[in-house]
Amino acid sequence: MNNILRRVLTNALRKSGSPMGLEAMSPYRIAKSFYLLRLGFLHRLRAAILVALGVLSAGFGLEGFLLPNSFIDGGVTGISLLVAEISKLPLPILIVAINVPFIVLGYRQIGRSFAFRSILAIACLAVVIALVPFPVITSDKLLIATFGGFFLGMGIGLAIRGGAVLDGTEVLAIFLSRKTGLKVGDVILLFNILIFAVAAWLLSIEVALYAILTYLAASKTVDFVVEGVEEYIGVTIVASHHEEIREMIVQKMQRGVTVYSGLRGHGKRGELHHTEIIFTVVTRLEITRLQNEIQKIDPNAFVATHVVRDTRGGIIKKRPMSEH
Repeated sequence: MNNILRRVLTNALRKSGSPMGLEAMSPYRIAKSFYLLRLGFLHRLRAAILVALGVLSAGFGLEGFLLPNSFIDGGVTGISLLVAEISKLPLPILIVAINVPFIVLGYRQIGRSFAFRSILAIACLAVVIALVPFPVITSDKLLIATFGGFFLGMGIGLAIRGGAVLDGTEVLAIFLSRKTGLKVGDVILLFNILIFAVAAWLLSIEVALYAILTYLAASKTVDFVVEGVEEYIGVTIVASHHEEIREMIVQKMQRGVTVYSGLRGHGKRGELHHTEIIFTVVTRLEITRLQNEIQKIDPNAFVATHVVRDTRGGIIKKRPMSEH
């Protein structure tokens, strides 16, 4: 084994508290340790690339669209832009200073790694705004609001996928939702309504209206980047012809299924009967076809669907849709 690799594995074992030395480990344990080390490195590299791209995109949205035209956004970034517009203080300093309390809250609520990545990402964003000369793209207000929000939202979304935040609003929203019982989305909405109201009072109603448009563009882009292009649909099926439906999903649509036993009850007496319940996950492009195929097999089948944010493992991302 390469001496450098041996040294790295030995240090990793020492940090993990393993009592075994490298010489005492089986080839399987050595291979597994190397795999976990490689996997951890790839995860960190991927996170760093995503955060770096997010910082550049957010910096471009701010410097190329919003800042030169005195536009603001929602969230902590919006507060920073609003304070910078009123006080003429440097935006890079304000972005870091106003985000610090939220990152401290994130350290307590989420963890040290998240807080470290976030403060590093926010500091990098401040440096990019201060030092990188992005060109001013347009002076059209509608384009500024739309594309400024798009690039800012893309930056925030990429940073979230990298395990960090460029805007501490969601950290505050998570904290308040745990304390008050409100939904995270409701807290963010109330927080931004307050920002837009202050902007309308201190600046103008027109600026506040464009800020709302910028926020909508940014928030939709964040959702798109974080949740991905494909939307997955979880489908639960209770039917008398469950075996035929299972074979159709596996063989015809080439999708995986989970079958578990349950009880069904209906009618005036509500009598319970044993049945097999089928669960599968398909993309939104396949849901209509699946429902049509189920209708052909069992018109009385009970079908319930719900949105699945993401999937891991299985075959849904590995096999293309079959066109039988």
